[in-house]
Amino acid sequence: MLNLSLSEIYERNLLQLKYEINLYANESALWSVRGQVSNSAGNLCLHLIGNLNHFIGATLGNTGYVRHRENEFTSKNVPRENLLAEIDKTIEVLKTTLSQMKEEDLAKEFPLLKHDKRVSTEEMLLHLLAHLNYHLGQINYHRRLA
Repeated sequence: MLNLSLSEIYERNLLQLKYEINLYANESALWSVRGQVSNSAGNLCLHLIGNLNHFIGATLGNTGYVRHRENEFTSKNVPRENLLAEIDKTIEVLKTTLSQMKEEDLAKEFPLLKHDKRVSTEEMLLHLLAHLNYHLGQINYHRRLA
C-alpha cells in the first residue's frame, strides 16, 4: 500500500536528516548563515519537524501538535541532541499516522488547502515528501560549506 511505502521513505529521509545534523563537526555551525544563505541547517531542521508534525501529525493523525512556524526560523542554538530527539519523535508520529491510513484515505481531499488549492491527501503527502527532500539537500550543501 502506498501509505506504507511513503512511511518507509519518510523514515529513511528523516534518518538521513539525523545523519546530516550529526555530521556537523562543530555544533555552532548548525546555526551559521553567511552571505545570501538566510536559513541555517538548524532552522531548516526545525522547519521540517514543524511542517511534518503539523500537516501529517496534527492534521491527519490528530496528535494535537500546535505549530509555531515563526519559531522554526527565529529559534537559535537549540542543542543538537534536542534536534535529534525531535526528529525521532517525528518519525514515530509519521509511522503511526501513516500506518493507520487506509488506501481509500489517500484519495480523500486533504483537510487543509495547499497554496489556496484543494488537493487529495495522496498529492499532499507527495508534496510534503518533496519539501522534505528539498530542504534535506539544502542542509547537505550547507554542511559541506560550513
